[in-house]
Amino acid sequence: MVLINTKNHGKGYSLQRGFDYILTRDYDAIITLDGDGQHSPDDLRKFVELFEKNKPDIICGNRMRNSKGMPGVRFVTNKVMSGLISFVCRQKIYDTQCGYRLIRTDVLRNIQLSSTAFEIESEVLIKASKKRYHIVSVPIKTIYSNERSKINPFFDTIRFFIYIVREMFVR
Repeated sequence: MVLINTKNHGKGYSLQRGFDYILTRDYDAIITLDGDGQHSPDDLRKFVELFEKNKPDIICGNRMRNSKGMPGVRFVTNKVMSGLISFVCRQKIYDTQCGYRLIRTDVLRNIQLSSTAFEIESEVLIKASKKRYHIVSVPIKTIYSNERSKINPFFDTIRFFIYIVREMFVR
C-alpha cells in the first residue's frame, strides 16, 4: 500500500498518517525509511532478523559505525543530537536522527505523538523511553549523493531544542 499526500505537510505528518494506517491493521511492527534514497533496501533483512530473534520494541538504523561520505556538519549534528537524546531517554541510542527504523505497533498504540515535522523521530524515541520501551540499533549503510537536506539548520534546530526542553520537564 502506498499513501500519497496531495500536499507536502511535512515528514511528521506523513509518518503519523502511515502510523495511523498501520494501526488499523493487524501488524506486529512497521519499518520506516527516508524517501531520499539514502537507505539501502538491502538492510531491511537486518531489521527483520533482529526483530524475530530478540523482539526489541524499536530498532534504529545506525549510520555512525560507517559514516564514510557523511557530510561533516551532518556527522557532528548527529553525534550531538544522539548524545542529547540518549541522555533524555536514559538509554544509549547511537543514531537518533536515522529515519530507517522498525517500531513495534504496541509502542505506537501506547504513545501520543504530536509533531508534524522532523522532530517526530526524536519524539517517538523520547516518549517510548518514558514508557520504558527498549531501543536497540543495527548497523546500516547509507548512500550519499548530492541531495540537499530539507532541514532548515536555524529554524529546525530551534524547534528541536524547544521540543527537547519541553519533553525533559513533562512526565
